[in-house]
Amino acid sequence: MLVNTPSRKAHYNANKLQKRLRRLVGQAIETFNMIEEGDRLMVCLSGGKDSYALLDILLSLQQHAPIKFDLIAVNLDQKQPGFPEHVLPRYLESLGVPYRIVEQDTYSVVKRVIPEGKTTCSLCSRLRRGILYGTAEALGATKIALGHHRDDILETFFLNMFHGGTLKGMPPKLLSDDGKHMVIRPLAYCREKDLASYAQLKNFPIIPCNLCGSQANLQRQVIKAMMKAWDKQFPGRLETMFRALQNVKPSHLADSTLYNFQGLQRQETPFPEGDKAFDEEILLESKVRAVRFK
Repeated sequence: MLVNTPSRKAHYNANKLQKRLRRLVGQAIETFNMIEEGDRLMVCLSGGKDSYALLDILLSLQQHAPIKFDLIAVNLDQKQPGFPEHVLPRYLESLGVPYRIVEQDTYSVVKRVIPEGKTTCSLCSRLRRGILYGTAEALGATKIALGHHRDDILETFFLNMFHGGTLKGMPPKLLSDDGKHMVIRPLAYCREKDLASYAQLKNFPIIPCNLCGSQANLQRQVIKAMMKAWDKQFPGRLETMFRALQNVKPSHLADSTLYNFQGLQRQETPFPEGDKAFDEEILLESKVRAVRFK
């Protein structure tokens, strides 16, 4: 008789988590055609839990995928004070993964340009993006893999809606403005809390970001707290919201550049994009209320 000991249960849960993350990454790659035969992926490694998980899962998939693709890990050393330069090279060498450490002092640039007390994320992101694009071109990379997950995508959506006045998120696959670089986000279907558990399971040598992650009152942190509260109070809400990003109905929004509202006319035949969403439920609810208030 097998005894369900704590160690046996922990092993079972760890195996289950690993399989779930690999399955979700595989689904994202297939759905968005992220990786193709002969691709050379530049995997951006920051030293955080998400990028470590991304590299780990891609290495696993590389061994079992029906297509052949190469990986090269790239870290941008932004010269933050106290950055442990030895951690990533030692880790990558232990895995036998080809890598490139790119040294660019963006820290000094950001500190010089951004006034004290102001958020540095926007400038830091632009500088980092430009350097990574240049590195990808120098390495002959066909795709740039980033470690953004489902929660990042939702947070970006709400940030753009609340503060940017636009319904724009963080797509799982994106072409750069100049058309030269393809960015992919294989963790698009993965939950942040699962990735945090996975990082603990794998004991990744996490390197904290002291430039932007420690800033107080960042709007992204406010959005993150809001989503965390929703997830606790309404389990499943984040999953529903993420599905909504994959089920967009331009005819039921208000962007005249995406839908021809001016040319919309009455017709005698059924109209697939007609106003039928929630109609029956709303009508039924109205009848119930009418009965109750008589």
